[in-house]
Amino acid sequence: MNVLKVSIVTPDGPVYESEAEMVSTRAETGELGILPGHIPLVAPLEIGAVRLKKADKTEYVAVSGGFLEVRPEKVTILAQSAERAESIDLARAQAAKARAEKYLQAKRDNVDFKRAELALKRAMNRIAVYQNK
Repeated sequence: MNVLKVSIVTPDGPVYESEAEMVSTRAETGELGILPGHIPLVAPLEIGAVRLKKADKTEYVAVSGGFLEVRPEKVTILAQSAERAESIDLARAQAAKARAEKYLQAKRDNVDFKRAELALKRAMNRIAVYQNK
């Protein structure tokens, strides 16, 4: 059976090192599905889940942007931040979501809406990935 070596790395170090039959994620240009033998590719990633299909299960990793590099037998994701589903602190993610929603609802001039929107997306992504574990 053909597999890809998958490596997800952040500035803090490696988050995921394993093999998978298929890697699915969302790039800025749309949804990508990577199988062994895929042509070389580099793509910027959006905030979203990386789905790693294995023979008996699918693993999930929440990433907050970054880049995907594909080679025929290897996928490397260089992410700004990444968390495996089993490592996510759900209470912390829900608190971050509530905090971001509060900032977005406050119609004050000093609120950085773009930053609050990104924080909300990251929190919602972490919650969704946690629920898939």
